Amino acid sequence: MSDENDKTLTHLLDGVAHAARAETVSIADIIEEFGDRAITPFILLIALLLVSPLSGIPGTPTIAALLIVTLSMQALFGRRRLWLPQKLLQFQLSSKRVLGAVGWMRKPCAWVDRHSHARLRFLTAGPMRWITLLICVVIPLTWPLLEILPFFTSFGAGTISLMSLGLITRDGIYVLAGYGVVGASMAATFVFLI
Repeated sequence: MSDENDKTLTHLLDGVAHAARAETVSIADIIEEFGDRAITPFILLIALLLVSPLSGIPGTPTIAALLIVTLSMQALFGRRRLWLPQKLLQFQLSSKRVLGAVGWMRKPCAWVDRHSHARLRFLTAGPMRWITLLICVVIPLTWPLLEILPFFTSFGAGTISLMSLGLITRDGIYVLAGYGVVGASMAATFVFLI
């Protein structure tokens, strides 16, 4: 994904739509579409799909959590090619539902594409990149427990979408927005518990 257009959300959605040509689409089909060097874009893609109504399908948040944690750990340790267990690669969804989620995400993703620029780049490199990837490991760990609450995981997936988008486009504004959501969530949890 070296071409600048390959870093847009619209490009990612186009790739998913292209992979979803048959009745069902597997994780392996989507990886084949993008190649196995696309670790951070693939994290973004999974998080984006979970922001959509796909998060309401039983089992999807747990599978997405496993995928994002596995991929974020690989990116954290500097792995260049993504690796996933065969069981996760074989996970399939209805192409009709996937294409519906892609259609649902097109307008907001096009808006984000138009407003993404290289800003606050220090938030997307070095130690700040590691911290961001570590947060992308931690957030999904709660999803299997929260799956009983419909669409609740979409909130966490939105945070990961912001952070991974910022890393890909080197736009620290999105990473900062992700940190803001994490901070607000922690404050709300603290207030709720006391």
